[in-house]
Amino acid sequence: MHKTIKDITEMKGKEKITVLTGYDSTMVTLCDQVDVILVGDSAGMVMLGYKDTTSVTMEDMIRFTTAVKNARKDSLIVSDLPINSYQTKEDAVANSLKLIQAGADAVKLEGGKEIAKIITAITEAGIHVMGHLGLLPQTAEKYTVQGKTREDAIELINDSKIITEAGVFSIVLEMVTSQVAKIITEKITVPTIGIGSGKDCDGQVLVVHDML
Repeated sequence: MHKTIKDITEMKGKEKITVLTGYDSTMVTLCDQVDVILVGDSAGMVMLGYKDTTSVTMEDMIRFTTAVKNARKDSLIVSDLPINSYQTKEDAVANSLKLIQAGADAVKLEGGKEIAKIITAITEAGIHVMGHLGLLPQTAEKYTVQGKTREDAIELINDSKIITEAGVFSIVLEMVTSQVAKIITEKITVPTIGIGSGKDCDGQVLVVHDML
């Protein structure tokens, strides 16, 4: 029996959550002991040779999700909604359903208060959502650490509260200062998953090819 959303949320503050990206059945077979396999749109760069994530399509994500689902035994599967797939509530719900049908247990999307209503619409459709704050690869012009100024830190903290209230079950914090990531982790009720955001998040995510 694979891990559930409840299993992951109950780990907050008790046990570190391990997350690895996975895009194909061979890699998933090797890494299926982790808590969460993230079918990230980073597959565009790692597997398809794109220069960034902005060329990744729903068809790509469905194919990768299906491959992961076919090999998964133990881990929870979270799949990224690619760029331009959740601009409206209707598109967000329809595309989330496609990823669930392909084998995902939950979907992930990037953004703060500006997508709170989108998150709520997806969760009201019965689909679990992982949030993503800090550096947002789908729209970032520069890859720089987030939350260094007081204003940026306050905005990140507020966004974390807003999307938690909107219904996310966890939040990825990418390239957020360790101090801000620690504050967010302490202030919200759902687990935080860090990528380049210090040691105090509830879990860490790593691109499996980087690990190897």
